[in-house]
Amino acid sequence: MKAVDTDDLRESFADALAHTNALTDRISTDQFSAHYAETPPWAIGPFARDASLTFRLDGQWNDPTGIGWTSDSIFNPTVIERDGALHLFYRASPRKESTASRIGHAVRRDGVWTDSPANPVIYPTLENEVLGCEDPKVYGVDGRYVLFYNAIRRTETGEVACDIMVATSDDLEHWEKQGLAVPYDVSQNWAKGAVVPRDADGNAVRIGGEYLMFLSEGCGGRPMIGHSDDLVHWTFVEQPYLDLTPLNGSLYEVACAVVDGDDLVLDFFYADEHGDFAAAQALYARSAPFTQLAINRGGSLAWGGLQRLDDDWIFAQGWDAPPGSREMYFYRSTRRTDRTDRTDRTDRTIAEEEA
Repeated sequence: MKAVDTDDLRESFADALAHTNALTDRISTDQFSAHYAETPPWAIGPFARDASLTFRLDGQWNDPTGIGWTSDSIFNPTVIERDGALHLFYRASPRKESTASRIGHAVRRDGVWTDSPANPVIYPTLENEVLGCEDPKVYGVDGRYVLFYNAIRRTETGEVACDIMVATSDDLEHWEKQGLAVPYDVSQNWAKGAVVPRDADGNAVRIGGEYLMFLSEGCGGRPMIGHSDDLVHWTFVEQPYLDLTPLNGSLYEVACAVVDGDDLVLDFFYADEHGDFAAAQALYARSAPFTQLAINRGGSLAWGGLQRLDDDWIFAQGWDAPPGSREMYFYRSTRRTDRTDRTDRTDRTIAEEEA
């Protein structure tokens, strides 16, 4: 793939500075995550903001592209804990929900956040990234890390396109781009939702001996499932897996997938019966990941995945930050759950599922 053109990057940045979006300006995390009409035992949440974890980005990064890029909004992050430190990967944009985004990394140790001096850890270098790199999803795998992100570009006919890209790292700070995760014959110029089932510690979980990826937006309207042995190289097949009939809604995007004991829970974003934004969760058995067992309104929209911290589920989002302030708020589950209450299987059963 060719290198990105600097003049095209400069034009992309100028367009982003003029971006406004009344729709995203009114979205609040609380409308999805704070109240569940019902909370079945398998559901994760509701959530409330934990102000002690708030991250604030000060100053501006050095711009390796040399176009004078700056940010005024951060959102759509991944959180993963390693060795007592909380790692935050986030999308930074010139304007809230604009294109021309880059991906940053910050670490919280002993209660103090430090933004990485390596930022931006992912930024446009390839021609299909000319309109930005955004929405990171990070997974631990065999002592290493895999990051998926959206690369935004224009097609030859001028339409905006979205590619799912993959990068790898040994230290969560320095990343090597590996290229397309979803080929064009699958994405049909638009794919989102590189949702891989994660455990409570942020590790990708094998299901039936392999890794699965749920694609929920694009792909010509087809529900697609990816299959991989290493999280980098993927094959895809059409596979229906989510039925919103009980909610009288239509799917926008799956946000994350959580493996908790025998349960596999998909957390997703949809339009309800009135056409309003809503979030919900669907339950599956880990042994049957495409057979929906239950569905419940109330979710998190944790785009990068839910993470356990101090026996609570947490996630982060920046939608509620005041205009022009780069703050990331963390949300903690308000209902304590005991992982031993959610499974009665034996270690042998787990091993058989992973084989």
